Amino acid sequence: MAGEQVICRSDALEEGGAGVRFSMVQAGEEVPAFVVRYAGEAHAYENRCAHVPVQLDWEPGAFFDHSGLYLVCATHGATYEPETGRCIAGPCKGRRLRKVPVAERDGEVLLLGGEGVAP
Repeated sequence: MAGEQVICRSDALEEGGAGVRFSMVQAGEEVPAFVVRYAGEAHAYENRCAHVPVQLDWEPGAFFDHSGLYLVCATHGATYEPETGRCIAGPCKGRRLRKVPVAERDGEVLLLGGEGVAP
């Protein structure tokens, strides 16, 4: 389908485990993003804390807390719901991560619409 690009294979994402970082193009600029698996579904967001624009992961792909239940900003400790991106604790409580539209089909996680995945 037009406007879709492969981010990664579906089996690259473990429930509550390491995420996959990627870059996408928005308004001609590269924007860091990530995708994780939670509650059996792929969820993707811009890789920017809602508090200040720093990337969430302290090492590539480490977005979840130790329980595998929440996304955490390694810099500020902001805690986010993986399904909604809503901050539930920390300096940006009530704000949200910017959702990135994705789908899974034929064993792949796809970026939907936009200008696509950056090379």
